[in-house]
Amino acid sequence: MQDNMKLSGRAKASYGLGAVGKDMVYMLSASYVLYYFQDILGVSAAAMGVILMVARVFDAFNDPIMGAVVARTKTRWGKFRPWLLIGTISNAVVLVLMFTAPPTLTPGGLIAYAAVTYIVWGITYTMMDIPYWSMIPAFTSGGKERENLTTLARSCAGVGSAIITIITVMSVSALGRLFGGNEISDRAVERLGFSYFALIIAAFFVLFTVICCINVKEKSSVDMKSASVREMFRALLENDQAMAVVVAIVIVNCSIYITSNLVIYFFKYDFGGIGWKGDYTLFSTFGGAVQILAMMILYPLLRRFFTSIRIYYISMGMAICGYISLLILASTAMNNVFLLFIPGFFIFAANGMLAVITTVFLANTVDYGELKNYRRDESVIFSMQTFVVKLASGISALIAALSLQVLSLNSDTEVVSSLIDYSEGVSSAQKMGLRMTMTLVPIFGLFFAIFWFRKKYILNDEKLREISSELKERKSQENQ
Repeated sequence: MQDNMKLSGRAKASYGLGAVGKDMVYMLSASYVLYYFQDILGVSAAAMGVILMVARVFDAFNDPIMGAVVARTKTRWGKFRPWLLIGTISNAVVLVLMFTAPPTLTPGGLIAYAAVTYIVWGITYTMMDIPYWSMIPAFTSGGKERENLTTLARSCAGVGSAIITIITVMSVSALGRLFGGNEISDRAVERLGFSYFALIIAAFFVLFTVICCINVKEKSSVDMKSASVREMFRALLENDQAMAVVVAIVIVNCSIYITSNLVIYFFKYDFGGIGWKGDYTLFSTFGGAVQILAMMILYPLLRRFFTSIRIYYISMGMAICGYISLLILASTAMNNVFLLFIPGFFIFAANGMLAVITTVFLANTVDYGELKNYRRDESVIFSMQTFVVKLASGISALIAALSLQVLSLNSDTEVVSSLIDYSEGVSSAQKMGLRMTMTLVPIFGLFFAIFWFRKKYILNDEKLREISSELKERKSQENQ
């Protein structure tokens, strides 16, 4: 037991390793399942959009249910680790199945296969994700130790996401050629490569989780509070500031996720060239590094000089400037990937800072809600963060997929070559449509989020000090 013991370095490292593994599989699914089924297998983009939207929304509502199941679990191994292990193994199996669609399926069969595997993947991921984050109080003593472990886990999760962003495209191509030879088409190479790549990532996922379960021991008794969907909506309706932040998070994330869903199509069909995979990998590596550095260094630096609200507007302005410069650069004959680092810096840095800022804003609404409603909905408010991120992910996937359907962008070549410039077969109208969807739609969303936030959010530093003072006064009166 670790009730009165300081958390060991082995336990910390093992828990962080678990975060690396789970976010590797999450990023593989979130970033490439649309590309795999739509571009490689030829599934209708509109059908994929509906599947992704329905699955993510269902998954968001499934979170509280899984939380309640975990809270009621009692075993000799604790309540969290059994579900963590069961969820990981089942999710790893489904991940491999999802990226190994049988080649004999009809178009309708592929749609059904994509729908079933993706929805089941979401369910099994929730099965391990909820206990993973919920178990932190079960083996930490609270305070600084708990805060440091949470920060470590979030950083390790970022590493897992970055690994997949950097290595996937090149690894898929290499594995496809290794196991398929040079006599199969480029599309067949990617299809085969994704199957083997998913298998490798799934194996690491299971290994990392097993190490986590072995080295992280739960306390004998830990209460877990799980917010129901009803409680989340009640907290939103009764806390206008929580509503303001949640709507802003959905709009901002939708805007940014649209671009992240389409960026691989931009490099393949617009930026083009036979070396598009290397350029995409280089750009993604740069963007991932900028995003992490913005969270860890740029935001704390700016916070010394500006309020969080001012940094929010600075970040939104940076993102808008990045999208405008991306549209301008993409509309020229430019073919140097390093020039794309300019808009990439502004967009990724803004995304990193906004991830931190919106969490801070959400935390601020807890005190406001306590003052207004005489009830502290801390666990409920933070449960909404995962809910709205998944909701935004589903909406953005639908928008991105519908745009691909309208633009008719997909890989229909069966040429046996790895030296294909896919952009040569794409019209200027298709390219411009892709650029506008990637830039103008997010710009519109970000401007709306700015005006919404400016009108609805009132919790500036002065207001927060007033709330804190009033809460202290109320508690002192209650204790008299």
